[in-house]
Amino acid sequence: MAMSVGKEGGDDNPMVEMNTTPLIDVMLVLLIMFIITIPVQTHAVKLDLPPPNPNPSNVDPVFNQIDIDFLGNIYWNKTEVDMPTLKGYMKQASALPEQPELRMRPEAEAKYVIVDQVMAAAQQAGIEKMGFVGNEAYAS
Repeated sequence: MAMSVGKEGGDDNPMVEMNTTPLIDVMLVLLIMFIITIPVQTHAVKLDLPPPNPNPSNVDPVFNQIDIDFLGNIYWNKTEVDMPTLKGYMKQASALPEQPELRMRPEAEAKYVIVDQVMAAAQQAGIEKMGFVGNEAYAS
């Protein structure tokens, strides 16, 4: 806060300095109002997560693995199969009382059409537990 003290003789010159204290107060109030009124940006992704299991089992879950190579060959648990046989295996797996997990591992050069057909066959067979493994190899 600046204060101008004139000479004792009573100088009648106008004060040239502007009092900026009220201006700063108004600016701070406006800044606080903007901060309060800006909505919080939340980027939420809605996921349907399974309910927590109060009795976790110590047994490793059974899983089936599908590998797809760059030539379009499909392997069910390391054994080469064709599409009708794969669909039969998937229907058998989905009919089990506790459905095993289906793990897909396509190679980087695998054709997307084949991967898409396998995923569609899994959906039609009623597979509920499905995941991709080996994706960390493609991370850049």
